[in-house]
Amino acid sequence: MSTKPYTLTDTHTHIYYHPVGIALDEQLARCFEKGIDRLFLPNVDSASMDSVLAASKAYPDNCFPMLGLHPCSVKANFREELQVIEKTLAKQTVYAIGEIGLDLYWDKTTLPWQKEAFRIQVDWAKSLGLPIDIHCREAFDELFALLVELQDDKLFGILHCFTGTLEQAHRAIDLGFSLGIGGVVTFKKSGLDAVVREIDMAHIVLETDAPYLAPVPFRGKENESSYLAYIAQKVADIKEMDIRHIAAISTANSKKIFGI
Repeated sequence: MSTKPYTLTDTHTHIYYHPVGIALDEQLARCFEKGIDRLFLPNVDSASMDSVLAASKAYPDNCFPMLGLHPCSVKANFREELQVIEKTLAKQTVYAIGEIGLDLYWDKTTLPWQKEAFRIQVDWAKSLGLPIDIHCREAFDELFALLVELQDDKLFGILHCFTGTLEQAHRAIDLGFSLGIGGVVTFKKSGLDAVVREIDMAHIVLETDAPYLAPVPFRGKENESSYLAYIAQKVADIKEMDIRHIAAISTANSKKIFGI
């Protein structure tokens, strides 16, 4: 469907916030024009599963579902939420468990629940042979401790929306994870460009996290998956590579992770 001589993969987008119909069609048409033919969709809770699956059903060659419980959705009823998601996993093909993880920005009091939910969902991923898609905000130390605890040859995936230091990047890679690089890499004072410069492309995938974290020149506005082209170009500039090379490597990395 793309008119571009390359294929880009958005490894993390909430494009399903646009219901199936004209709004979603228009968003995806803009993606296809820019070579963005592969989009991976994470839900955040049981209520958002239907939208993820509907978008994936409407565009089966382009939109691929992930299912999990987002750490900000981990409340007192998290076990019931997990049961609903687990039942869906038993009858639905997905390509990762996510997004899951730890978030200490909004609510530190739920950390014990977040950790337990993370352990349970990692078990799902291991039993299904799937990667995990990790959300981490202000919780790198706690996350790395959990990953060390759970580490084995079945644990792999993406550290989505990576914004950490070079040391944290290397630690994530050593633990078997790729880095999801999004719009923050285009922010002038983020420092992420310096980190990306030092990381081999073999460990990088691209993402938008749309509708959040729009890249420059759209910073502060609603993000969309078609803006992945700006992220890819920024990475190409940092790496002093042609964007077609960045697209080929990052898409190949995504295929290795997701198996599709």
